[in-house]
Amino acid sequence: MGIAVIFFLVLIAIAIAWVFYNQGFKAAWKIPNVVFPKHWRKILIEEVAFYNALNAKEKDLFERKVVEFVYNIKITPVKTDVDEIDKVLIAASGIIPIFSFPDWSHYQLKEVLLYPKSFDHDFETEGKGKSILGMVGTGYMDGKMILSKRSLRHGFKSETDSDNTAIHEFIHLLDKKDGSIDGLPQLFVDRSFAIPWFDLMDAKIKEIEAGQSDIQDYATTNRAEFFSVLGEYFFEKPRMLAKKHPELYDMLEQVFKQDMVTRSSKMKRITIGRNSKCFCQSGKKYKVCCGAITEI
Repeated sequence: MGIAVIFFLVLIAIAIAWVFYNQGFKAAWKIPNVVFPKHWRKILIEEVAFYNALNAKEKDLFERKVVEFVYNIKITPVKTDVDEIDKVLIAASGIIPIFSFPDWSHYQLKEVLLYPKSFDHDFETEGKGKSILGMVGTGYMDGKMILSKRSLRHGFKSETDSDNTAIHEFIHLLDKKDGSIDGLPQLFVDRSFAIPWFDLMDAKIKEIEAGQSDIQDYATTNRAEFFSVLGEYFFEKPRMLAKKHPELYDMLEQVFKQDMVTRSSKMKRITIGRNSKCFCQSGKKYKVCCGAITEI
């Protein structure tokens, strides 16, 4: 048997193993029969501008996806605590990039480890050189993601930059769905997309390296990081991206199947006070309506 034939058979075996591997994860993913907690809606309204730009039907889908995410994926604190805001923000970060694919889920992810702040490759948080804000696990860490709580909160609070570490890491996870993190989410685009995407990506990386771009320097690390950095930009500052880098915006719109420029006109965070009208549209004040419900 020739080397070429053996190599071909090995590739087929790997592909078959990958299919069965994914099917096992998909079978384990459950659709919970759980009512969306009303006080979680307050978190979404106050923290997640993307959610506020959705229509009523889309908000209902988003809420169901949040419950589904929290039900299926373990969120574990490491040297910190995890509250309901953290849970909802982590879930929202995972849902936003795949929102236009309602049948998709992060079935390959089993656990999110929440660290208090940045860490290093040994997962230590104290001392110098702790610059990692998030990570998608590989090898023995496969099926896990690590996020910095400080960066998670900052990503949804800041309105002055395009940084959102949690969305960044979930875009890596999306990229990984075809088996490799390489900057090309092949399950979301057809093959004809690859060459023009890589050509544009490489040209933009050269612009960054020459100091001729507003895109973060971290995007030059490799193609996978470029994709995730631009994904953050796409969801956080779509109008700016479309204005400064229209080709990139158009290609990312093809990937994520979302018109973020139009959506961004309604993206804003809304503060709900005790005397505000309740978001459930009962006409009552929040403090005597959904705000009177004991949190679970």
